[in-house]
Amino acid sequence: LGLPESLIPVQLLWVNLVTDGLPATALGFNPPDLDIMERPPRNPKESLITPWLFFRYMAIGTYVGAGTVGASCWWYVSYHDGPLLTWTQLKHHFKCQAGGKEFEDIDCDVFDDPHPMTMALSVLVTIEMLNALNSLSENQSLLKMPPWYNKYLLFAIALSMSLHMMILYVPMFNTVFQICPLTLEEWMAVMKISLPVVFLDEVLKFIARNYIDVSPRNSELNELDGK
Repeated sequence: LGLPESLIPVQLLWVNLVTDGLPATALGFNPPDLDIMERPPRNPKESLITPWLFFRYMAIGTYVGAGTVGASCWWYVSYHDGPLLTWTQLKHHFKCQAGGKEFEDIDCDVFDDPHPMTMALSVLVTIEMLNALNSLSENQSLLKMPPWYNKYLLFAIALSMSLHMMILYVPMFNTVFQICPLTLEEWMAVMKISLPVVFLDEVLKFIARNYIDVSPRNSELNELDGK
């Protein structure tokens, strides 16, 4: 795409090894799904990852990637305290040092600013925490199985977010991770980009409950609703 780097290896390692690790461990304490006794036995010949499950992974993964890169682009292109670049300038940022009409009013040091990476990292961490909540149940809505069904998960998410705040607001860690503190307005943007992943997963769960993994009990309820 020609866009500036959104994340660097040390940031990805931090997410994968630290912030994601705690909620992933806590998910092992999830209660059983509400309809687990109403489901038919799983076909032993069925693959572990069905086409529908693969589609769900792709849909959520695509949103995570788009949101992470989009947060970085938002700071460059749309944020009023950012450089307010055009898409052309952003996609050809590597030509900035060489000059040219399209970069004549641009300070090329803006492409070394830590804010875009901080936005991208914060969106990635926040989305992963929301995805952990989504994983409380494979198909049940968060309205039926709310987050407090697994208190260990809530504690793990709180601890992971605290660790993320630590690397954002403690100067020593800013240097290591090449990030910086975010303003309240920037955090609002992070939440606006991250929260839709919950609604996306709720839609996918609704489809799964009603059209893909339909239990006999749900089939009866759907027939009654139709009558």
